Parts: sequence; C-alpha cells; structure tokens
Amino acid sequence: MKSLLNFLIKYHVFFLFLLLELFSLTLIVRYNNFHKVSFLNSSNALTANVFEKAQSVVDYFNLKRINESLSEENARLRQQLQSLLLTDIENAAEYAIGVDTVEAYSAKVIRNSVNKQYNYLTLNKGASDGIEPDMGVVSADGVIGVVLDVSKNYSTVLSILNGRWAINAKHEKTNHFGPLRWDGRDPSFAYLEEIPYHVRINKGDKIITSGYSSIFPEGISIGVVEEVEHSSGDTFQEVKVRLSADFGGLFYVQVLKNKNKEERIELEKSTRNE
Repeated sequence: MKSLLNFLIKYHVFFLFLLLELFSLTLIVRYNNFHKVSFLNSSNALTANVFEKAQSVVDYFNLKRINESLSEENARLRQQLQSLLLTDIENAAEYAIGVDTVEAYSAKVIRNSVNKQYNYLTLNKGASDGIEPDMGVVSADGVIGVVLDVSKNYSTVLSILNGRWAINAKHEKTNHFGPLRWDGRDPSFAYLEEIPYHVRINKGDKIITSGYSSIFPEGISIGVVEEVEHSSGDTFQEVKVRLSADFGGLFYVQVLKNKNKEERIELEKSTRNE
C-alpha cells in the first residue's frame, strides 16, 4: 500500500495531465456536434468489430454441434427425398397411405482409409443407435459402402474402395446394370462391368444404384462415366467411373435402413427354394 502511494505521489503530475486531457476531450465531444458524431461512429465501428471477432470465436467452438446438426438434417432430407420419389411410381396410392421404405441415421466417420487394398471406415454409431449389419452407407455426394460389423456404440463399414466387394450399379440412361468394382489403385475411380457391347455409353453419363439389392434404394449417385473401353472380340465393354464421393474427405455419412428388407429377403429366398 505504501509503495502504491509513493508511486502516485511520484507521478501525480502525469496522472493529473491525463485526467485533464480526458476531461477536455469529454467537453469537446459533448458540446461539439461534429466531434460528437465522429466519436459515436468510431465507437460503434469498434464495438461492432469486437462483437464480430467474439462471435467468430463462439462460432468456431460451435462447429462440431453445427456439423452434427447439418448431418442429421441431411439424413432427414434424404429420407424425405426417398419418400417423394415414391410419387413417381405407378402405385401412388400406397404412398398416399404413408408407405416409407427407407430410414436414415446420421453418423460421424472416426476412422477411414483409402490407400489400402481393402479399405474400411469406422462410425461413431452402433447397435444402440439402430445400426445393423448390411445397411447401406452414403454421403451427401454418393454411395460409400455397406455396414459390416456392429458393436454397441460403433460400426465398421466395407468401403467401395475394397476389392472384396462389388455394388450393383446401372447406367441411368439405358438401365443396363452390372457389378461396380474398385481395382485397388486410384480411389477416385471404379469400373462398371458386364455392360453389353451394344449399349451406347458416353463420357459424363450418370451411374446410379440399381435398386436390385435390399441394401440401397434405386437412384443414389455412384459416379459419372469417365471413359469407355471397347476391346475387340469382347462381349462386354469396360466402363471407367469417376466416383461421386470424396473418400479422402469423409466426415459425416448417413446409414440407410430398408424397412421392408426382411420381407423382401424372405420372399426371394422362398422363390429360389421353389
């Protein structure tokens, strides 16, 4: 306390000067319209800038919550889109009474690989969240893979970038279909096989899910045709497809549940047995 008093006594002239300066500035701003307006404009600009910076900091720390919210919204919109697609089928009466065959769950990718021969993903959702094996997994851009194994809180996904698995795909314009496989090299491309030689396919044509399996509904984007190779003597042509999804930048995905899957599997199994 004594040191503080000594300091104030020693520099009292300087502090008196500052006090008088502040008092003078107050009088100038208060009784001079020009200076008053200038001061208010400057203070408002400074305050706005401070609030803007502060809000930027708050927004940064809220990014996780915002991303999760957007992912959940994407899942809901995907489900609604699938419902709306049902209005285009001939049996629209079924849609009118509330038929909805696909349910979507949002999940975060917590582990991923693209540079191995057999690539997998790990999601932060599991059995307790409604995730089951053999559910389809998609991103906002296109097909990602299929759920392989599930624990209580996590699940693993077999990626398209895995030579052990092929997805049933089709050429949107002609409806010709075949297995789409990754060749283990570039994660941006896969190959659509078993497309007859006479089918006309051009660069830029869309490749989508066929709907012939119980995993993915029809019409989800897989990619676009990059190149078509015609080898002499071959019955089929090789179609190089640029994948829609950016597998190296996956963050949030949607897991699709086909509500009528068991019914369809049982019916098809019964038919095969007969």
